[in-house]
Amino acid sequence: MRTLTQQLTQYAAYHRDRRNIATHFIGIPLIVLALAVLLSRPSFVPGGWPFALSPAWLLFVAATLYYLVLDVPLGLMMAVVSALCIAFGEWIAAQSTLAWLATGVGLFVIGWVFQFIGHVAYEHRKPAFIDDVIGLLIGPLFVLAEALFGIGWRPALREAIEREVGPTRINEDRAAAHR
Repeated sequence: MRTLTQQLTQYAAYHRDRRNIATHFIGIPLIVLALAVLLSRPSFVPGGWPFALSPAWLLFVAATLYYLVLDVPLGLMMAVVSALCIAFGEWIAAQSTLAWLATGVGLFVIGWVFQFIGHVAYEHRKPAFIDDVIGLLIGPLFVLAEALFGIGWRPALREAIEREVGPTRINEDRAAAHR
């Protein structure tokens, strides 16, 4: 199994343009929320449990366990994010079927629009998951790590990633070609 540094480096190789990363700060959270919403139905309460189980719980618990194996502090932060997403998903799932579907599908579509705008307009490179499906799981972790790097968290990890794939930038050479 690849390490946290290896996973983030591989994902980062597809995300070096700052504008693309910015679109991911919108797109990925919307997609994650959409999954929490859409997978919060159906749900059931196992005998004696204080909460309902749903496919959302299965997905988010499995992803969080993977994140914890990669890195405990980052995994714990993702556990908090996951719990918030599930709470939102369950709240929307308790609404009417129309509200549930419209919210879930709307978030999903808008999130992917942002993702593809970032890759087509700014990065000029296909998304990471095209070459490695694990990129779908690493994307949320990458966004959280990038946000944390922005406030000075784990500079050695950021430096290790940038040693392999270079710093983030604005693809000005391509932007100039499109003017």
